[in-house]
Amino acid sequence: MNIQPLADRVLVLPASAEEKIGGIIIPDTAKEKPLRGTIVAAGKGTKDEEMILKKGDEVLYGKYSGTELEYEGEKFLMMRQSDVLAIIG
Repeated sequence: MNIQPLADRVLVLPASAEEKIGGIIIPDTAKEKPLRGTIVAAGKGTKDEEMILKKGDEVLYGKYSGTELEYEGEKFLMMRQSDVLAIIG
């Protein structure tokens, strides 16, 4: 990964949305955005806020959190550490 977030930002790989529910295939337009993902890169924090998230953490985040970006065909979210609601673990 050649993307290194700065300050208190993290790069999240969102979990894939469910494609089938009990045998019914959900079209892309009807899929709900996942609210969980995996940290793939993290900044070093700021002098006021220490970075507690690290690469590999599985996290929950808010519905409208982050900025979407695409890198080498994969979609990621760049967000501040404060946008992350919880670490799953």
